[in-house]
Amino acid sequence: QVQLVESGGGLVQAGGSLRLSCAASGSIFRINDMGWYRQAPGKQRELVAIITSGRTTNYAGSVKGRFTISRDDAKNTVYLQMNSLKPEDTAVYYCYADGVASILPTDFNSWGRGTQVTVSS
Repeated sequence: QVQLVESGGGLVQAGGSLRLSCAASGSIFRINDMGWYRQAPGKQRELVAIITSGRTTNYAGSVKGRFTISRDDAKNTVYLQMNSLKPEDTAVYYCYADGVASILPTDFNSWGRGTQVTVSS
């Protein structure tokens, strides 16, 4: 129905930067919230950042001031600019989106398959 594909992960040294992208495609009428979650080995998936259709943002305390979430509605894409990366940011990062589809069932919430971010010390 609605698919999300992430890109931009990789290996970076501590203090470096990466930019993640996530493009949504499929039967989309409207996207409401878009966001990023992450899951480190042996830990639960946690919210990193989320952005509403009205551009309200919310960040995990551990990334506030270092990460910036943004979106381009014309491209149905959400971005995560990650600066001053730390080894503890190492995780698989998952994209999330919810909204209204153009076919039944109308409500959707979708996840991407994830992209690995590894920060070396």
